[in-house]
Amino acid sequence: MKLEYRNVRLWAWMACFAPAVALAQTAPPPPAPAPQPPTLEKIRTRGSIVLAHRDASVPFSYVDQDKRPIGYSLDLCLRVVDAVRRALKAPALRVEYLPVAAAQRLPSIVEGRADLECGNTTNTAARRNQVAFTVTHYFAGGRLLVKSDSGIQRLADLGSRVVTTTSGSTHAAFIKQQVERGLLQVRLLEAKDSAEAFALLAEGKAAGFLMDDIVLYGLRATAADPKAFAVVGEFTTVEPLAIMLRRDDPEFKRLVDVTLSQLMIDGEAMALYRRWFEQPIPPKGITLGVPPSPLLREQFRFPSDKVGDALGG
Repeated sequence: MKLEYRNVRLWAWMACFAPAVALAQTAPPPPAPAPQPPTLEKIRTRGSIVLAHRDASVPFSYVDQDKRPIGYSLDLCLRVVDAVRRALKAPALRVEYLPVAAAQRLPSIVEGRADLECGNTTNTAARRNQVAFTVTHYFAGGRLLVKSDSGIQRLADLGSRVVTTTSGSTHAAFIKQQVERGLLQVRLLEAKDSAEAFALLAEGKAAGFLMDDIVLYGLRATAADPKAFAVVGEFTTVEPLAIMLRRDDPEFKRLVDVTLSQLMIDGEAMALYRRWFEQPIPPKGITLGVPPSPLLREQFRFPSDKVGDALGG
């Protein structure tokens, strides 16, 4: 009888806590963050448009000797700013600049700290889960920058030596994938940006630097001794570069797409391309001498934000 009584008391004690346990198990998840207002509304309310940019991605997005953001991608973004001013009937709309490292690019857009990301970012399926991309403005290819006297001609020549690239880039993902599959034996050293990665190569802390070929040509051209470095190897990826913007704002994306598509069809985008890729550019007046590729010429004839998911690393 005592055992039976003790069991009854135990079940009664547990019953007191059962509602709390059930409540904890069925409690709803914390509320999701409040949705952001439409981008154009945010811009109108703020009185400014925020452009995220890179510091050392020549000639797309970098800073000159006065620390002023300049570049091909920024020029395209500024044409979009003009279109936003017209759409909002706000000729005095200010432009604010937000410097971002490679790993900060997506968060700057997802978190609403920037309205456009004006750099050299590849349009990939994974990134499209978080952000939107406007029409492609350049096709780059992943290649390797090495010291000219290194004897390295391709990635496989690195063996188990150190290769560097920027953190959060498609090139970092490519290297990790190749190592996991046993196709490469390199050791990856990720840098915060292209300038740091180039410094690692120049200082002998890395034997190679994998990045978009045009960025590598730009870094080599601005080096104290350009002949000391060489861009080598086959393309590891084809990179369709585009401006990033919010994923859930079709009205703003339509404005950006139409503006850039018109620039491409009218020839203004090609004029901007020639300014940054085929003529002397700040701060040292170097000329990259990179003609538009057949892919880019076709893109300027028929602008599109569509890319094959096989493109990009």
